[in-house]
Amino acid sequence: MRDFLHESFLMPDLKILIADDDPVLTATLSGALASRGYAVVIARDAMQAFMFAVQQQPNAVLLDINMPAGTGHGALTRLQASARTSSIPVFVMSGSTDLTLPATVRAEGAKGFFRKPVDLDALCARLEELLPSAARSSSS
Repeated sequence: MRDFLHESFLMPDLKILIADDDPVLTATLSGALASRGYAVVIARDAMQAFMFAVQQQPNAVLLDINMPAGTGHGALTRLQASARTSSIPVFVMSGSTDLTLPATVRAEGAKGFFRKPVDLDALCARLEELLPSAARSSSS
């Protein structure tokens, strides 16, 4: 199986980009999302996150705030500024205990914030709220 792309056949139109340098977390998240029928793309650093978002046009991005090759803040800013990616909802993930971080990333354009370890049920519920209803209904 290729590391950067895990395809699912249940909802092939629904693709999630996970941008995190922690291989255990990306394996956990990609497995959970794939089991719910999402196609998953994995980026290991901030530069890959932006590049893969432009190339793959995912339905949502899960973005770690602390990554190599730039920060999650920088990647979020680039994603919001690009005409090709500005409409993609971005959710920030962090293990930081900074209580202002959720408000900061929302002010930067993130649609939500998840503290690590990520609550998978809450994450999936939030994704289902935001993803296009036409794409969800076509998978039934």
